[in-house]
Amino acid sequence: MKKSWSVPKLVYTALLAALAGVLMSLEFSVPMMPVFYKVDFSDVPAVIALFSIGPASGFAVEIIKVLIKVVTVGTNSNFVGEFANLIGIALFILPMWLISRKTGLSPKGTAITLTLSGLIRLGWSCFCNAFITLPLYAASYGLPLDEVVRMVSAANPAITDLTGFVIMATIPFNLLKYALNYGIAHVLYHRLVPSLRGFRKLQAEH
Repeated sequence: MKKSWSVPKLVYTALLAALAGVLMSLEFSVPMMPVFYKVDFSDVPAVIALFSIGPASGFAVEIIKVLIKVVTVGTNSNFVGEFANLIGIALFILPMWLISRKTGLSPKGTAITLTLSGLIRLGWSCFCNAFITLPLYAASYGLPLDEVVRMVSAANPAITDLTGFVIMATIPFNLLKYALNYGIAHVLYHRLVPSLRGFRKLQAEH
């Protein structure tokens, strides 16, 4: 019986997870955005893992990268951001995998997959920030929600309430982050396709 996790698959997933953990630690701030909104490129290895191996590998990369970041760097959101990342993994990996099964893995297919799944993930980000992340952040510091919104949005005085936060911070930030990560992942995956064929052959032999 063929093993679901061959040695090449384990090694490849571990390498991508380690790379994702490093990239997540190399985050940087965006002007006019809340302090805990930082861009990193850690979704790139997860997308490549999903397209080249499958959803289980994508899940593993996402979970391991969060653990690596917490251990090596710590948190700047009282662990609220990391918690939000963990509960949002399913709405990152599953839609992308399900859509890719319909569109295929051609350049056009992966472009459609990344666009549609990115929109689904954006909707989740808006819901998560409004009803999970910010309320948890407020509770962790014992502050009213509106005060937390004003505090974390100090870089943009136009943000005065939760609705403004979602419209002027959550949506533009996540559009930027997804565009960068998915764009790079799209290009790299199709550059790596020849070598991935060799990997799949090696995997089939084990």
